[in-house]
Amino acid sequence: MHTILIVDDEADMLDLVEYTLNKAGFDVIGCLNTSSVEQVLEEESIDLIIMDRNLPGVEGSTFIQYLREEGHTQPVVYLSAKDSDADILEGFQRGGDDYITKPFSLELLVARVQAVLKRTKPETSILSHRDIRYHERSKKVYIDKAEVILTQLERELLLLFLQHPDQLFDRHTLLERVWRNADQKKTKTVNVAIKRLKEKIDPDGTKEYIRAVRGEGYILC
Repeated sequence: MHTILIVDDEADMLDLVEYTLNKAGFDVIGCLNTSSVEQVLEEESIDLIIMDRNLPGVEGSTFIQYLREEGHTQPVVYLSAKDSDADILEGFQRGGDDYITKPFSLELLVARVQAVLKRTKPETSILSHRDIRYHERSKKVYIDKAEVILTQLERELLLLFLQHPDQLFDRHTLLERVWRNADQKKTKTVNVAIKRLKEKIDPDGTKEYIRAVRGEGYILC
């Protein structure tokens, strides 16, 4: 079952969307503002975010842009009364994957959510490489059958490598694929993140899952 986080400051709208998605088979967490969103993302396995844009204290797409910069990569569907072409374009530029304008059809909402999840979530339930096992539904990582606790960013990095073993990724590509905001990040950010990931999946430094290629990038071996 996919888990969806909905952020909308209108309680009636939040209840309606939550009821509709629950009925369609999704697990749903609702928030009336963004104050607890980061905590939810750290504590729960969120597969998709539905984000209003007219929120108290912060504009929704600006908040999504912030989440992207912090390393959160869940797909985002905007559900907003902002319906001009400029508004919609702005939403996509700030990290959105789809955009639905209010008023909207509940059937269309469910269909668009299903389409985004199908497009962004691989069908394979387990990815493996050597003795690494990544369970995509639970987002748990095991090394030789022992669970390794990773942050959201570290999981996304490892997932990208597992999906493309033996492929060399330069730092700019990793920034674009994982952080989704390469223009505002420095390449040393990648070095630090890779170092932390390697320390968790290979604390003794004996397995060398991820190898640095001097002047080029990183590769999963």
